[in-house]
Amino acid sequence: MIKKFKCALSVAAALLALASFPSAHALDEDAAKALAKQNNCLKCHAIEKEKDGPAYKAVAAKYKGKANAEARLIEHITSGEKAKFPDGHEEEHKVVKTSPPKDAAQIKNLVQWILAQ
Repeated sequence: MIKKFKCALSVAAALLALASFPSAHALDEDAAKALAKQNNCLKCHAIEKEKDGPAYKAVAAKYKGKANAEARLIEHITSGEKAKFPDGHEEEHKVVKTSPPKDAAQIKNLVQWILAQ
């Protein structure tokens, strides 16, 4: 009886750990697109076409297989660091705003959507 209880407890703990594991988070494409539109990201970026900023497919290709891809893009869209434009000038990248403010889950979802292109 105790052995079965310990086994059940172990299984429950494993399922709980998997449910809270970050990669278990399902990508919400509609929410990511909405956040991109709200922040005017699509003014400078498109999914397939180069604009003032790189196409999201190009961004995804650049970071494919890199362990720090997600963290790097989160830093880029939340810090206001300099972005280089095709004509050579640099400007601070617009900081993505969420509601509620600084919602890490929304930012992560947006970055995962970009990397999934």
